Amino acid sequence: MTLRPLLCALTLLAGAPALAQEPAQAPKEAAPIPAQPATLNDDLRTKFVAQAPEDVVASKLIGTTIRNGANESIGSVADIVFDDKRAVKSYVVSVGGFLGLNAKYVAVAPETLKLSRKDGGALDAMIETDKDQLRAAPEYVYLGSEPKK
Repeated sequence: MTLRPLLCALTLLAGAPALAQEPAQAPKEAAPIPAQPATLNDDLRTKFVAQAPEDVVASKLIGTTIRNGANESIGSVADIVFDDKRAVKSYVVSVGGFLGLNAKYVAVAPETLKLSRKDGGALDAMIETDKDQLRAAPEYVYLGSEPKK
């Protein structure tokens, strides 16, 4: 009876090299998907844009002092809000406070803030209102910054 396990072991060992030599099945290749051929047209290239003198750069606009018709400083541009089409939806104006402390944020429609260039090219912002009206306006609260109820 000791011969039987020995014969089984020899049979398995004899078949092992044959199993190892069997060719592996190649994975099936996916059928190619028809597509437009790659071209060197401009539609596939990144487009770069140079700044024009009349362009307003957000980093230069934020922090600009806002004056009213009486040439009184009534706030500054704190932020710019864009809609889903990337058009300016509103300007967030910082009113009151000292060095940014205790300031109130108010969003104004883009057409109410008149932007122009000074002689040196710096931006000038003007709005037809006063500090009291801005302080009385509803506060702009950033999403995610709402006070807990």
